Amino acid sequence: MQKYLYFIIISCSLVSCYTYQVKKQVDPAADQQESKKGAFVANNTSAPTKTDSQSPNSQQAPAPINVKEKLAANKNVKIDVDGKTYKVIVDRWESDSLVAHPVHNPKKILKFHKNQINSEKIAEKRFSQPIADIITIVAYAGIGVAIWALVR
Repeated sequence: MQKYLYFIIISCSLVSCYTYQVKKQVDPAADQQESKKGAFVANNTSAPTKTDSQSPNSQQAPAPINVKEKLAANKNVKIDVDGKTYKVIVDRWESDSLVAHPVHNPKKILKFHKNQINSEKIAEKRFSQPIADIITIVAYAGIGVAIWALVR
């Protein structure tokens, strides 16, 4: 029984409410279509034009992602560089090179060129409310079981 209790306590202490999440990119083509639909609904007397019927068929290239804007100073991020994943804290930009250090090793300096960084896989460290709720429920359940075991 004590082994299981220690195992549960250790596993709960290793859980974090913070996760690395990739920001979703806003698709300008989707926004344009939604605004056209809203304008069409608001103005029922207008007939659809030739450009309205062509816009769903035409595929626009996604807007280029500016790596420098995403990786601002002092951000805790997970980046993919040449197929290898790094969890780093951004220090600064030196022209086209990112200067950062690993999360748990501030003495080590890493430098990456902006072309090496996969801009689609930049994940920021954020608070995760569902994980926090699960941890809270498990803690309350554990306290309830402990009280029930003491009373019994």
